[in-house]
Amino acid sequence: MNSATFRSKRVLLPTVAAVAALGIGGVAWASAANADDLRGSERDRVANAATRAVGGTAIEVEVSDDLGEYYEVEVRKDDGTEVDVSLDKNLKVVGRDVDDRDDDFDDDFDDDDSREDADDRALSASERTSAENAALNAVDGGTITDVEAGDDFGEAYEVEVVDRDHVEWDVELDADFKVLSKTVDD
Repeated sequence: MNSATFRSKRVLLPTVAAVAALGIGGVAWASAANADDLRGSERDRVANAATRAVGGTAIEVEVSDDLGEYYEVEVRKDDGTEVDVSLDKNLKVVGRDVDDRDDDFDDDFDDDDSREDADDRALSASERTSAENAALNAVDGGTITDVEAGDDFGEAYEVEVVDRDHVEWDVELDADFKVLSKTVDD
């Protein structure tokens, strides 16, 4: 065997192995990043427990990483205030924290301060599932990282998806879950 060929194999093989290891680690990280968000009937069950305790609409539901808590639910009350509700594994309330709206109050309202942005609307479980399915079909699989109500004219839903190649996509859907646009997130 030629010594130049042997040397190039010694450099190439470890490089390929390192790239493969980084790719596998990236997939594991992307999967773990969304592991805390709850979906489907489990999300509904936890959201209902939190809203029964404080009223309002559940905005975000996730598994907690804080000691003494099992779930965290962000709830928006009818008056616009937001409450972070902490629940144990049996859905018993173990903490409530009213968010201070001083810093972001103006960000949640249009220029005329008369109504909240449409993207602050909580989605039902069926809306969320339909939007997720439409977005996954649009980018040929991947992982959903965020779903929310759209705030542009004609746009009902905005979905963020990370595809199999770790490319982030923004998918905008109409009210019938038809794709309006699909763009790579910069």
